[in-house]
Amino acid sequence: MDAMAGDTAETTAPPPADDVGAHSVHTYDVDAVNSAERRSLYKARVPIYPKLVHGKFRALKWAVMAVTLGLYYALPWVRWERGPAEPNQAILVDFEGRRFYFFFIEIWPDELYYVTGLLIIAALGLFLATALFGRLWCGYTCPQTVWTDLFIAVERLIEGDRNKRIRLSKSPWTPGKIGKKVAKHAVWIFIGMATGGAWIFYFHDAPTIAAQFLKGEAPFTAYFFFGLLTFTTYIFAGSMREQVCTYMCPWPRIQAALTDEETLQVTYKADRGEPRGPHKKGESWEGRGDCVSCKACVAACPMGIDIRDGAQLECINCALCIDACDEIMAKVGRPLGLIGYDTDANMDRRAAGRKPQSNLLRARTMLYGVVLVLVSAIMLYTLVNRDTVNLNVLRDRTPPYVLLSDGSVRNAYTVKIVNRDNTLRSFQLDVDGPAEMTLTAVGEEFDGGSRIVTAGGDAVRSLRLFITMPSDALAEPSIPITISVTDVDSGEKAVNPTVFLSKG
Repeated sequence: MDAMAGDTAETTAPPPADDVGAHSVHTYDVDAVNSAERRSLYKARVPIYPKLVHGKFRALKWAVMAVTLGLYYALPWVRWERGPAEPNQAILVDFEGRRFYFFFIEIWPDELYYVTGLLIIAALGLFLATALFGRLWCGYTCPQTVWTDLFIAVERLIEGDRNKRIRLSKSPWTPGKIGKKVAKHAVWIFIGMATGGAWIFYFHDAPTIAAQFLKGEAPFTAYFFFGLLTFTTYIFAGSMREQVCTYMCPWPRIQAALTDEETLQVTYKADRGEPRGPHKKGESWEGRGDCVSCKACVAACPMGIDIRDGAQLECINCALCIDACDEIMAKVGRPLGLIGYDTDANMDRRAAGRKPQSNLLRARTMLYGVVLVLVSAIMLYTLVNRDTVNLNVLRDRTPPYVLLSDGSVRNAYTVKIVNRDNTLRSFQLDVDGPAEMTLTAVGEEFDGGSRIVTAGGDAVRSLRLFITMPSDALAEPSIPITISVTDVDSGEKAVNPTVFLSKG
């Protein structure tokens, strides 16, 4: 406190214990103390320079990155023939045509429950994978992880591996350093542009929008989302990296509720590694652990953490520390797997002298699995048995009815026949109701209460239908009627009940 008193004239040491209650005045520079505490809560980002490692998990990450990025960039260019009136892009979110196409599946606006089902399946799959293997999604297939891995690979290719990048960062600005930095950021921006460009291809026909984009004729939304994806890819994967996972993503907080002591996660096996310490060639391994404190695991970690500190929110389970540690263990002649996929329960079992075991079938994993299979089965059943024809009937509300000069009453309806097949189809339109009613339609003639109408492939056929009833048939203010359409060839039928309104 004397040092504090020397820093400011307004701050003196607190009274000694035996002076408590004395009338002397003791002042404190509260603002200065609070300011110092506030500054201690924030810390500038310390750049992380992960070292390149070699091993099975690094190879797996390369493979996953190649597959996921390849699919993302290539899928908009895959063609899928659907018919003369349909787009031939395999995956397309067509807002203008109000359709979502996924190879042979076509989702209409009134079928968005399929999208909801897919999101539920994805969530359940993520829950199950997390309960079994921890943050497997984060370590291998999360877009932030994949693009960050790619950006680090570019950085390593241009600036060198970990030690070279650290030295370059600390070195003065020279033409050589400026050239490397400019080249790195130029490649990063190019990757961001490719990412943004591929994104807009999913919402427009890829060859068409590509040509329009280069000519400056594309819609404003295409340029907007191109710029947005370019910027976010460049910033998130190039500058923020691990901060996105630690501070922006909610999944590290959620996944703690999905794991338990039997979840397989990347783990430092402290029961084997401790007590740790440097080891010289020829020294005995008796009375010590296998960890030689080389910190190879820390150098390889893209999150900049020490896995030996135990489970941490920042750990994405990428398993690169396993490859790094195995390489060291091979060099010092110790068994591999000091860091590996393990469970908290197995740590306790080994400490108690029991044999480790794998327990994948647990209450939560079976629950996630059963619900996942159930939802998938429901989705598959509804998709296989989905209707290819739908009927919508909209009765005019303003006015609800029209009183004609002869005393009869007329109601107007808009009938929409939705043909979800990609071929022209003929339908028999039937109206069931009181025998006294008469039917007319704009451009159509009815034979009694039915009429054959056609609907183009993957199109909506609209009809303006008028139903008229004489006044002596209007015993009730609301009379039920049924409008239906039946495919002439297949017999598939769609029914829509409605009502006829009168003055009562």
